[in-house]
Amino acid sequence: MKKIGLVMLLCLSILFTGCSTEKKDTTTVKVAVQYGLAYAPLAICQELQLIEKENPSISVEWIQLNNTAAIREAMLSGDLDIGFLGIPPFLIGYENGMPWKLFTGLSESPLGLMTNQMQVESLTDLNGEAKIALPQPGSIQHILLMMAAKKQLGDSTFYDESLLSVKHPDGMELLLNSNEIDAHFTSPPYLFEEKKLGMNEVLSGEEAFGGEFTFIVGAVYPSEKMNDAVISDINQAIIKAQAFIKENPDQSAALLGKAFNLDESVIHEYLYDMGLVYDQTIKGLDYFVEFMKEEQFLKGTYTKDELVWNPEDEQ
Repeated sequence: MKKIGLVMLLCLSILFTGCSTEKKDTTTVKVAVQYGLAYAPLAICQELQLIEKENPSISVEWIQLNNTAAIREAMLSGDLDIGFLGIPPFLIGYENGMPWKLFTGLSESPLGLMTNQMQVESLTDLNGEAKIALPQPGSIQHILLMMAAKKQLGDSTFYDESLLSVKHPDGMELLLNSNEIDAHFTSPPYLFEEKKLGMNEVLSGEEAFGGEFTFIVGAVYPSEKMNDAVISDINQAIIKAQAFIKENPDQSAALLGKAFNLDESVIHEYLYDMGLVYDQTIKGLDYFVEFMKEEQFLKGTYTKDELVWNPEDEQ
């Protein structure tokens, strides 16, 4: 009995020693996401634990935040390692001294300014007293609205007093069921849901920008913790998630239907028939920089080489 007891004690000792070593060697990476199907590759990463499989020493903590201001604040306070957001709020952070870099594109997506007023068909029908819901001033939706207002109304600031900062799910609720707002600048699935429910699209994101652009990018502080090897492994996991969505429609719809609380057939339609594109290309960076400098959001003229992470820069 004494031998059995000693063996059990030894096994327990090895077991707990092993647990302690594993915990000590694990790096927790905190990743922020926001609302919408543009973040679908990250939901796939989370569901399939692709980052952990790519690098078993990484443990990912996924954090849902309401807007890009919250992402910037969390990054500045050291509570976040990676944020996924639009290009304009990334540039505002960079302008204000945040030493972060873009390390990947995540998605291109239809965006749209939707209204519950059937007589409003274009910006010329939407006066400056209209209440427009979008994530926040300085968001990609705000910058796109400024681009369109400058082109169509001759004044980029025409709607600046009209903005209400509202997260997308609440914006859709207000548009459909209240008179508190006149329009909602949003993204999928809320954009697609609002169209199905009869709302008017006043302006598309592509029309405002004047071409294709990347909606969501990934940003990171390169550091001892978030070193080139860690960033590369996370990048590889995202590439695999983007490929998984392209190559496995039924499995993707099943996984994402659960994640977004939508029927699988609806998710399938939204993912593959409505213009969403998931890849790592970063489109439109130069024009966002140019426009935001014209509108005095930026003082500097930043190049792609300055803004995009390149592991060779650190060598």
